[in-house]
Parts: sequence; structure tokens; C-alpha cells
Amino acid sequence: MATAKKTTAKKTPAKALKASPARKASAPAPVKKPALPQAPTPAAGKAVAAPAPAGAAAKTVKADKPKKPKLVRDSFTIPKAEFAVLDEIKQRAGKAGVPVKKSEILRAGIKALAALGDAQLLAALRAVPAIKTGRPAKD
Repeated sequence: MATAKKTTAKKTPAKALKASPARKASAPAPVKKPALPQAPTPAAGKAVAAPAPAGAAAKTVKADKPKKPKLVRDSFTIPKAEFAVLDEIKQRAGKAGVPVKKSEILRAGIKALAALGDAQLLAALRAVPAIKTGRPAKD
């Protein structure tokens, strides 16, 4: 049994990268921002409200948006007959004018199970036969 020996690339220290002359020559020069024109000062005796900073308006808009829920990707094994039921439900929903995805059907089923009482939930879970987990064998 032959084993391949892993080769590791030598890492260059960060200090060496900063000090190299080629690195300094390719670094762009800092760009100066042009000065913004000053607003005219108000006439004496008139009160003028100070304009709000541009960043303040953006922060309030972002604070109003609800955060998106974190999504999780998973896989599972399901019998062909039950998988066909998913397609039937998709067809029924499509005929009713509400096109749905398989994941939406599964999520709706989870919500329906969560709304059941304990006795009803256990009855529904007992009605589902246990299957061997893992990837099925290729036929």
C-alpha cells in the first residue's frame, strides 16, 4: 500500500511581504478626497435647522428591516410513495392557483404537526413507519 506524502508550501512571513521592494512599488498612492463646498451661512436672526448627516437616514432604514432567518440545508431519505405524495400536493396547489415548492410543503407540514396536541402528534408519528437512514442503494 503506497501512501502519498503531503507536501506543504512554505509560508512567507507577513513582515517579509511588507518589506519587499516589489510590494512597495506596486502599492497605489493614497487618494485625497476633494473638499466639499461649504453651505452659505444663514442670515443673522434666522433660525435654520441643521441638516441630518447622510449616514443617519441610512441607519434608520436598515434598523426598520426585519432580519432574515438563518437557513439550514439538510438532506433526508423518503420512500418513493411518500415522495410521490409531495408531487401530488404540488399539483393540487398549482391547480388552486398557488404554486409551491417541495420545501414549502414540508415546512407547512411541520407547522401543522406543531399545532397538534401531544396525543394527536404521537398518533401521527406512529403512523409513519421507520426507515433505514442513509443513502439508498442504487438499483
